[in-house]
Amino acid sequence: MIKSIAVFCGSSEGYDKVYMKAAREAGATLATRKIELIYGGSKAGLMGAIADGVLENGGIVTGVIPGFLKTVEIVHTGITELVTVGNMHERKLKMHELSDAVITMPGGWGTMEEFFEMLTWGQLGLHRKPIGLLNVNGYYDSLAALNKSMVTEGFLKENTANMLLISNNINDLLYQMEHYTAPEIPEWLTRQTT
Repeated sequence: MIKSIAVFCGSSEGYDKVYMKAAREAGATLATRKIELIYGGSKAGLMGAIADGVLENGGIVTGVIPGFLKTVEIVHTGITELVTVGNMHERKLKMHELSDAVITMPGGWGTMEEFFEMLTWGQLGLHRKPIGLLNVNGYYDSLAALNKSMVTEGFLKENTANMLLISNNINDLLYQMEHYTAPEIPEWLTRQTT
């Protein structure tokens, strides 16, 4: 059962209003399903919108933010709990520790870095959590195509590619996540060797 989800997404709004709307709706859905939001702690962009969507619907929001970003202009002061960490790496690790699953919404380089690290940790068997892309407005269509191309070209095994759950609908994505089974990792790849 998924009780908490780490969401990585942009601190920008994007040019199309559909992104902010989707973030707020995703937050409302998490709150309605009693799923705690674990996110980066900012009030800006999609980050702020998803937190607001959770809070407006009576949900719980835990923000994780590095001390150097903890300014009045950035931090969301209305969330349930704010955890301050030393750096960006600690932020990712803490979000991972606090969550049962990971969703990535549209964002830039930072969002991609967080997403790929979580996906790679899953591939290495460091966790067995479901990882999903909320493909708002077709934002991740190219990434979904690349995921298939990696298999076709022999750089990724199909069962590993299938770790990535993708939907443009938050309820469908949560359904996929609730029914996810992590692939078995090779015997030679253990927590001790990674």
